[in-house]
Amino acid sequence: QVQLVESGGRLVQFGGSLRLSCAASGRTFSLHTMGWFRQAPGKEREFVAAITWSGGSTYYLDSVKGRFTISRDNAKNTVYLQMSSLKPEDTAVYYCAVRVGGFRAGPNEYPYWGQGTQVTVSS
Repeated sequence: QVQLVESGGRLVQFGGSLRLSCAASGRTFSLHTMGWFRQAPGKEREFVAAITWSGGSTYYLDSVKGRFTISRDNAKNTVYLQMSSLKPEDTAVYYCAVRVGGFRAGPNEYPYWGQGTQVTVSS
């Protein structure tokens, strides 16, 4: 089993910045790809960013490229999502997820999820 705990979500103004954290515990030796997803009210959960655990390759949703940066600290089993130039359309609950294997963008490919953290961007 893998446990994931997100933190860092809050209310932020348009154009502001925020850093989300996701701490993993449990069977972390089996982690391969960690991803961030988000879900806005009335919308489906969507992929935002992902990073492979060993190779450090990163992947992004087109609309966040250049604004969001995913990184990881393997010693702390923690993944971060640095968000800048935030827009109201970034408002959502942000979830951290983990899968064993390479990158996939579909939420169904990730068996382990955190509880989510709310990010609200005011206009």
